[in-house]
Amino acid sequence: MAEAQIFPRFAGKAVLVTGAGTGFGAEIAVRAAQEGAKVAIHYRSSRAGAEKTLARVREAGSDGILVQADIGSWDEIRRMADEVWAAFGTLDVLVNNVGDVSSEQMSWRELTQETLDAVVDIDVKGTLLMTHEFGDRMLEQPNGGSIVNVGSTVIVRGSPRAPQYAAAKYAILGITKSYAKVLAPKVRVNTFAPGFMETERLLQREDWKSGRREVLISQTPMGHIPPPEFVAGTCLWLATDEAAHLTGSYMLADGGFNMVGA
Repeated sequence: MAEAQIFPRFAGKAVLVTGAGTGFGAEIAVRAAQEGAKVAIHYRSSRAGAEKTLARVREAGSDGILVQADIGSWDEIRRMADEVWAAFGTLDVLVNNVGDVSSEQMSWRELTQETLDAVVDIDVKGTLLMTHEFGDRMLEQPNGGSIVNVGSTVIVRGSPRAPQYAAAKYAILGITKSYAKVLAPKVRVNTFAPGFMETERLLQREDWKSGRREVLISQTPMGHIPPPEFVAGTCLWLATDEAAHLTGSYMLADGGFNMVGA
């Protein structure tokens, strides 16, 4: 994997990344900082992880703030939005990364009411409410803004492991398209769908350690499963001026594993 050149695409801009204490969210936050952005790092419970991300943001030569909220609660979302605008005076980019993937569930037969509710509250309600609240506030800004909802390639093939996860990620497409129409032309809303990434959580999963990784690599034309930092810049591209005519879209970055489209 060649080292990508990093450009200051977000110089002077403010970016909020949800679920940025760990995994893909942390890498998106750090990449935004490397590209010149001030970053609001959201977490729900992993404050220690969020503090590590903030330290990395500062190492990258930028700065940021920590914001804590349960995004299943509209009241907490409003409070977080108030904190972000109070700190930055503006918000140019929102990346709705946070999501529940039911990582402990290895079979559809293990579905419980609790695991279903957890995924719907965070992935569906949380993404919708974040897009609604922050999109509405971005409309009031002279330069609008951009929202990137992190989806998944699971919508292409479904998930025999956790059907509720596939259902929730499919719902994000409806949220993206609806708000893309509502908020246009000042605020763009797109879905970014990474394929499998070797996050710490994935590396610990039993199915991943017992042969699934090798099977998926054999089915991926690009021949590898990347770490999350490898596609963080691709995710953020949707919020750049280069993507100014893209809204309501679903962009896939999975090494050719699915190859969906016309």
